[in-house]
Amino acid sequence: MDQTSTAFTTPHATTADSATTTAARAVETRGIEPVPAHERHGRVRELFPTWVAANISVLLLTMGAGLVVFNRLSLWQVLLVAGCAATVSFGMVGVLSVSGKWGGAPGAMLSRATFGVRGNYFPGAVLWVARFGWETINAVTGAYALLTILDLLFGVRQNNLLVVVTLVGFVATTFLVSGMGRAVLNVCNRWSTYVFGAFSVLVLGYLVVDTDWGSVFDRPTGSTAMVIAGIGTIAAGGISWVPTGPDFTRYLPHAASGRKIVGATVSGAALVFVPMVLMGAVMAVATPDLASAADPVSFLGDVLPTWLAVPYLITALVGMLLINSLSMYSAGFTAQTMGVKLPRALAVSVNAVISLVGGLLLMLVAKSFYGSFITFLTLLAVSFSAWIGVYAVDMFRRRALAVRYDARGLMDTGRSSRYWYVGGFCWQAMVAWGLALTAGLCFTKVDWFTGPLAASWIGRNGLGWAATILIAAVSFALLPRPREGAGAAPTGPRAMARS
Repeated sequence: MDQTSTAFTTPHATTADSATTTAARAVETRGIEPVPAHERHGRVRELFPTWVAANISVLLLTMGAGLVVFNRLSLWQVLLVAGCAATVSFGMVGVLSVSGKWGGAPGAMLSRATFGVRGNYFPGAVLWVARFGWETINAVTGAYALLTILDLLFGVRQNNLLVVVTLVGFVATTFLVSGMGRAVLNVCNRWSTYVFGAFSVLVLGYLVVDTDWGSVFDRPTGSTAMVIAGIGTIAAGGISWVPTGPDFTRYLPHAASGRKIVGATVSGAALVFVPMVLMGAVMAVATPDLASAADPVSFLGDVLPTWLAVPYLITALVGMLLINSLSMYSAGFTAQTMGVKLPRALAVSVNAVISLVGGLLLMLVAKSFYGSFITFLTLLAVSFSAWIGVYAVDMFRRRALAVRYDARGLMDTGRSSRYWYVGGFCWQAMVAWGLALTAGLCFTKVDWFTGPLAASWIGRNGLGWAATILIAAVSFALLPRPREGAGAAPTGPRAMARS
């Protein structure tokens, strides 16, 4: 891939001073401002453990169980669904992540170049709210894992006070890790990959020996419609990471390979994604109730022996903490882009507080975790997909026309900004985004909302998210190409770098 990047340098810091300062600090202090070229010392291989860690969640076991219990799929169909979902969703994550190394900025910030300085607030607000929900789901799952560990080890039964204590502890730890920043997250991701991988092999080995494989393989084949719907449901979690993909590539040098970025992203996610969905499907054959359990974790104490369930849950707990930390890390950038006047580490606190309140409601008030989770995933996929379609077209236009991201233009929120467009809005992007979001909701059916097109083939097969991306992309591509401000950075072959 070819694309240009802008090196954004601060006026009063030398290259040596900046590098020394960055290396010396344990806490990442850089916020939404683009990373200068001389500070881009990241390596593509760091993305592999990042996306492994982003998928270490027992929710994948529950989702795999749902494919067997609710979609009535066979094991081979579950394997197909898991493989397709991982490839499609994290393929999009990887491709759009390349823009991070082009512009050196988080996805929420680069989105200003697409929607305009003021226009970016609208999709940004939707993504921010969706991020609250994702972090709430993860926090609740982590708290349930801790409650299950306490029950298995010490016989401590769940009560409202213990729910509050475990949830507060999980969210507080997440806030601490995400606040530390990229360097700490990279170390945690790497070690969690090793440990969780080892215990997952043990669990797989136990299932191979203990499972009645005749019952597993004798399951009838489900319908094609349920396979397609399953791919959409499982892919929704991966789709939620697409806007944050550039956040983890902005420290990569300009010359980093785009193909390797995509490869590391997809392979890292699939390494965990596919086996865990399959494990959930296998477990559901013997214990079908796990797909609709009151919480998504406690069933492991029934399916696995205590000597294996406890260490596996502990490593899964660490994984879920890292998932939430990665999400909150990106949420800090979104908060700053939305105008929160706090350093990145403190901006994370906004999401931490909201996920704590939402988690308490979900654990103490909601009657069905699985129902709430699937409803959330469905709405999450649609809300993120509208942004994806518009952003992807803008990104590939920049590559084709050799139009680079301008660092100073991204930071400038006034009329002089390169991305001011008309009154601060790129009306073409806003129209395409709004149209796609509305259409996507029309195809959507959840517990408390049914769109007018939910009974259509697209709606019945859970493809509202795919239709949303397509409508957004086609609409934006067909509208007149936006013209950036007069203060634009240079374009053309000399402004480009091989990726």
